[in-house]
Amino acid sequence: MIKIVKKNKSNVDNYCFNPPNQPGLPSAITVNLAVVGDSHVGFGNSQSMFNNLLQNVVNNGNKRYIIFGGDDVHAGGVSTAEATRRYQQFASIINNVLGTNIPYRSSIGNWEDSTTNLFRRYVNRYLTGYVGIPGTQGLVRHLWLDNANRRWSQDSLNLLRSLDPNYYYIIDFHWPLRVPGITNEIHDDHLMTQGETDMFFNAIPANVRNRILAIFTHHAHKLFSNSVPINPSFPNTPFYVTGCSGDYACKSVDRGYYDLNLTIQNNIATLQTTPIRVQ
Repeated sequence: MIKIVKKNKSNVDNYCFNPPNQPGLPSAITVNLAVVGDSHVGFGNSQSMFNNLLQNVVNNGNKRYIIFGGDDVHAGGVSTAEATRRYQQFASIINNVLGTNIPYRSSIGNWEDSTTNLFRRYVNRYLTGYVGIPGTQGLVRHLWLDNANRRWSQDSLNLLRSLDPNYYYIIDFHWPLRVPGITNEIHDDHLMTQGETDMFFNAIPANVRNRILAIFTHHAHKLFSNSVPINPSFPNTPFYVTGCSGDYACKSVDRGYYDLNLTIQNNIATLQTTPIRVQ
């Protein structure tokens, strides 16, 4: 069950939480997930490419949940009517491929930042929030944030500061952090500033930092994973930039997604991540 909590300062629903389930987990379970980025439906042949890639995602393993990272829809710089049509194309693919059997959530990207109302209507009503990942009895939460305009929303920072150390987290947002080694692979103008990066790390409570199973980002249309620690306070946290899944500025070598196997044994969660390229 999902509980909706409203902001104090407006009538907009911002966060969706699902409360922890009381029954204990089996001694060992593995849950199969995927992270998909930057489909840009509405541009060129993106609709067909994304549909084919998403079919690949659901046919590979036993997907229980899918994370999308924003720029799902190529919605910037067009009329409201055209943007609506593109959002409807994305929603149609999701409904046809995932149906009601595989739940999903998406972060918002920069190409959707000017059409927030349409994003809320067709993709994700909540720009920031978390849900318990199916099959984990609420122990592992997918947390998504809003940095669509290359800055953290206040709701995102508030949510980070409120994280509970009794849970594990997979965090997703659109613009990549500026972490050590990343500028060797990704151009500076596709990264958060150092100030915004530091703001993210500092917002996470110290007693939660070893509960972050992975951080997934997008925007750069390139598959990347860290080879050195991303921050002194997060020495073992894996960090990823997801490739692309459409036709917009998407090289074939970076078209794909991350396949995740989340294992929980004796209430301890671990994550195995595999990049899957789709031509």
